[in-house]
Amino acid sequence: MVCEERPYFIQLVSWVHYAGNGSHIGAQGLVQFADEKAFLLLQVTLIAQGDVPLSIVMTVCTTLGAVILTPVLTKILAGAYVPVDAAKLSISTLQVVVAPILLGSYMQSTFPAAVKVVTPFAPLFAVLSSSLLACSVFSENVVRLKASIVGASVASDQSPIFRFQQMLSGDFGIIILSVLLLHFTGFFVGYLSAAICGFRESQRRAISIEVGMQNSSLGVVLATSHFTSPLVALPPAMSAVIMNIMGSTLGFIWRYVDPSDSKKGFEVDEK
Repeated sequence: MVCEERPYFIQLVSWVHYAGNGSHIGAQGLVQFADEKAFLLLQVTLIAQGDVPLSIVMTVCTTLGAVILTPVLTKILAGAYVPVDAAKLSISTLQVVVAPILLGSYMQSTFPAAVKVVTPFAPLFAVLSSSLLACSVFSENVVRLKASIVGASVASDQSPIFRFQQMLSGDFGIIILSVLLLHFTGFFVGYLSAAICGFRESQRRAISIEVGMQNSSLGVVLATSHFTSPLVALPPAMSAVIMNIMGSTLGFIWRYVDPSDSKKGFEVDEK
C-alpha cells in the first residue's frame, strides 16, 4: 500500500482530507485508537449535524497541541499553589494523547482487517475505560464525598433548600458548580465566537462541541500521576460524567434542529 510508505503525519492529513470529501473512513481511522474524547466528539458532532471534517481537524490540532499547552498552562495557572513539573507533565501527555494516535495510524495502515474487527467495540471500550477511571477517583474520595453529603443532611429540621445550599458550600458542591460552569461556558462561548466570526451553523455546532467537551481522562491520569492529593483528580472525574450528559443533551437537541444554512452552503460548494 502507498500509505504505508508515508510518514504518519502525512497519513493523518490525508485521512482528514479524505473525510472532508465526504467519507468518514478517515475519521474512524484517525480516532479509533485515540482517546475517548476524540471518538465522543465525532459521535456527538454527527448526531448534532455538525461539520465533521472541521471537528476532525480541530481535534487533531488540539490533541497535538496538548503536549505543550497542557503542562505550560498548568504551570502558569496552578504553579503558584502546588509544585508543577512541566517536563514530566509533557511526557505523560505525550504518552496518553499522542502515542494512541500514532498507534492508531500504524494499525490502520498495517492491519486494516484487524481494525475493522475492533471498530464495533471501540465505542464501548472508550466509555468503559473512561468510566473505570472516574470510578477509581470516586472511590479514593468517597470519605470526603460522604462528609459533604452527610454534613448537609444532619440538620433534619432545616428546609431542603437550606440543606442543598449546605451541600453545595462544601468541596463537593464547589467542584460540581465549577465543572458545570466550565463546560457551559465552553459550549456557549464556542458557539457565540463562531457565530460572530461568520461561520455556518453546522460549523458553529462543531466548534461549540469541540470547546465544550474536554479530555477528562487525560486530566484524571495527570492528576493521579503528578499530584499527591486525591482531591485533585476529582474535578476531571466529575467532568467525565457532567460533560457527557451536557454534550449528549446538546447533540440530541440539535439533532432535531436543521442547520438553517447547511443546504445553502453545500449548494455553493458544489458550484
